[in-house]
Amino acid sequence: MIKQVFDKSKSKAGWRTIQMKLKNKGIKMNHKKIQRIKKKYCMITKIRRINPYRVIMKKTNEHKIFENKLNRDFKQNTPFKVFCTDITYLPYNGRIAYLSVIKDISSREIISWNMSQHLEMDIVMNTLEKMKNNPAILSLENILFHSDQGFQYTNPLYINSVKEMNMIQSMSRKGNCIDNAPMESFFGHFKDDVDYKNCKTYEELKTLVDEYMNYYNNERYQWGIQKMTPVEYRNHLLLI
Repeated sequence: MIKQVFDKSKSKAGWRTIQMKLKNKGIKMNHKKIQRIKKKYCMITKIRRINPYRVIMKKTNEHKIFENKLNRDFKQNTPFKVFCTDITYLPYNGRIAYLSVIKDISSREIISWNMSQHLEMDIVMNTLEKMKNNPAILSLENILFHSDQGFQYTNPLYINSVKEMNMIQSMSRKGNCIDNAPMESFFGHFKDDVDYKNCKTYEELKTLVDEYMNYYNNERYQWGIQKMTPVEYRNHLLLI
């Protein structure tokens, strides 16, 4: 009788299912007896695997998306008021590295950057930590912090960190890269200026990126910010 129920279930029935099926037929049987008979005749129940899509949906539901508070208002004249952030990939020597950047919209200064060989949460968390330790920033309170809807930025860990810094989170609309145009512009200039594809090692690439960021902030004059470097323009705006 146990085998009939087991075979009919295509080897998926456990002792509970078998006990209920037998009880429905008027047969009472102790669960230990069912387990003992199943074991004796090698009736091994197939365990249902966790649905990976269900797991993804559960994780997605834990993430949070914020309103686009920046709303493409890219003309900012006050330093340390609006920051934007994003990640780009850098292919080199048959491999890929990832670059996370935070930019001040008003001065175009790169406030913080971090590189990684993977896209785990530490790439953005370390970028946040470097921003927090930037000596030029006296306070992060009420700074509007804009990003896209990448999974790193909607992650509860990231959201809580931004909240603890008293910053205001803002996000681009889904599929709207123009909503984060300042970052798209910077990455475009970066990839035009930096010969990253010819790097042989990750360490070489990292050194090249660090050198460029310092050059960009302190030596690269830009027509759109009164022919000044980002740091010069930031200091200029603070004096106005």
